[in-house]
Amino acid sequence: MGIYTRTGDEGQTSVIGGRVIKDDDRVEAYGTIDELNCFVGQAISFIDQANGEFEDLREHLLEIQQELFDCGSDLAFVKISESKYKVRDEMVIRLEQWIDQYDAENPKVERFILPGGSLLSSTLHVCRTVCRRAERRAVTLGQHTDINPSVRRYLNRLSDYFFVVARTANARQQVADIEYVRSKKVFRRKDKE
Repeated sequence: MGIYTRTGDEGQTSVIGGRVIKDDDRVEAYGTIDELNCFVGQAISFIDQANGEFEDLREHLLEIQQELFDCGSDLAFVKISESKYKVRDEMVIRLEQWIDQYDAENPKVERFILPGGSLLSSTLHVCRTVCRRAERRAVTLGQHTDINPSVRRYLNRLSDYFFVVARTANARQQVADIEYVRSKKVFRRKDKE
């Protein structure tokens, strides 16, 4: 099989069920998810260079990579029956459980956090922001066509997950989060007081 087909040379690409221009909202949505998946792969590469302190995170990120492909697949269909969707709300619930698990390791936070700290944490913050953009692209797509609403919910929760695990990466490596010093105290967590 050849890598190049020349079918996109005129600015169109194939989606499941038709052809669209390459900057179509559908292509923007699943293309941003693909970009996010690349950064998740980069984060895994940094974990692979660590001393085994992130094996749980590595396992979760590998599962997330599979699920990001599912998200892209669900958005790539021009028409699809709900029974064919791959992304389900159970995946969102599981992300919430992971968020709670990792957040229990994190120090109390009261102010906004600046992206940074360790290399792994910085990369996970990049994942968070690209995930937010993917969510925005899915919202845009959903304004004029039916999409799997679980994809939107999944991406929303996934960005929260990346925020929490970026902090966990710093905590496990004993690197302090960088607080936004001009921020008022915006986070109040009774369970950590």
